[in-house]
Amino acid sequence: MNRSYRWVIVAAGGLLGCAAVGAMFSLPVFLHPMAQDTGWSVTGISTAMTIGFLAMAAASMVWGHLSDRFGPRPVVLTGSIVLTASLALASRADSLIAFQLLFGLLVGAATAAVFAPMMACVTGWFDTQRSLAVSLVSAGMGMAPMTMAPLAAWLVTIHDWRDSMLIVAGIAAALMIPAALLVRRPPALEAGSPETMAQEPAPEMTVGQAVRSPQFVILMLANFFCCATHSGPIFHTVSYAVTCGIPMIAAVSIYSLEGLAGMFGRLGFGLAGDRFGAQRVLVIGLMAQAFGVLAYAFVTRLEGFYAVAVIVGFIYAGTMPLYAVIIRENFPLRMMGTIIGGIAMAGSLGMSTGPLIGGLIYDRFDSYAPLYVGSWGMGLTAMLILVAFRPFPKTQAETAAA
Repeated sequence: MNRSYRWVIVAAGGLLGCAAVGAMFSLPVFLHPMAQDTGWSVTGISTAMTIGFLAMAAASMVWGHLSDRFGPRPVVLTGSIVLTASLALASRADSLIAFQLLFGLLVGAATAAVFAPMMACVTGWFDTQRSLAVSLVSAGMGMAPMTMAPLAAWLVTIHDWRDSMLIVAGIAAALMIPAALLVRRPPALEAGSPETMAQEPAPEMTVGQAVRSPQFVILMLANFFCCATHSGPIFHTVSYAVTCGIPMIAAVSIYSLEGLAGMFGRLGFGLAGDRFGAQRVLVIGLMAQAFGVLAYAFVTRLEGFYAVAVIVGFIYAGTMPLYAVIIRENFPLRMMGTIIGGIAMAGSLGMSTGPLIGGLIYDRFDSYAPLYVGSWGMGLTAMLILVAFRPFPKTQAETAAA
């Protein structure tokens, strides 16, 4: 295994993820300038993000399957071109429905072309330090709120939102297209020898058998509830802090601190996963995440929000890359994109629940406390589901190798 180039793959994946996620999540920065300039409702513009999440869910497994068939490079290159072109076209949209389709449907679907194919590619390049490698790629994606978002905020102070979004599209293209050209198929798939394939987990398994297996279903359900656990707190904690009397600028800093803690969480959980096993560390992380989000219900002062944000950010960001490691340990490399795409689809659906359910809860109870209690319950559900996961019997691989 090429021990030097595999880190180039990690760097390319991190850069692709940072630019793609940053481009998509620039929308909240442009939200109010867009509403003021166009007269479109804040709800209507925000709906583009919901559409984006759903488009990501629908496209994840498709992009993953295409990367298995044609290799990750053409997939991430196509996704990079479609994403940046769609973002540029969205900046020129003259109606709300056109913007929702261009930004929500196309940008969301193209963003999905990065996550599953790159995670699948990275897991195939690493036999050792696999958890650390996928965590570093995820950390690159986590850099988006600290790089692309501030850039978008600065641009919109000197340009209108249309020119600012167009510039973001240009920067994303300049970063993503060259990075996509650096991506290569894992050496094991390039070799494709029967001996190599026989050493794979469940080597004789077909894609149909894989997606119908209890292992796949369990990982999908665990990731759905895991993402549903933190999606509501991520989207509504700033609003909750404001209802507690905390000024808006200080409340926004809670979210920023949570994102910063997540950078360290990805590295910490990656190192722990390599040492103690990805599934064991993920189960502990899911339990800790459940109680972490519940703690938000008991804080009302800024220092309390900061303390909980550090804990929650460290945990939820750290747990996410470990799903890819578990998948690589249990499914053949030749179908990594499809399987990771399916798990990512479930995660995107879980993420789409938080904003809506949190808003409905607040409108009904005039309080965010039930949101955090519900998130706690979903977090424990995710943990219990993952506890039920059992690896495929090793005798399958041993029989095939014999």
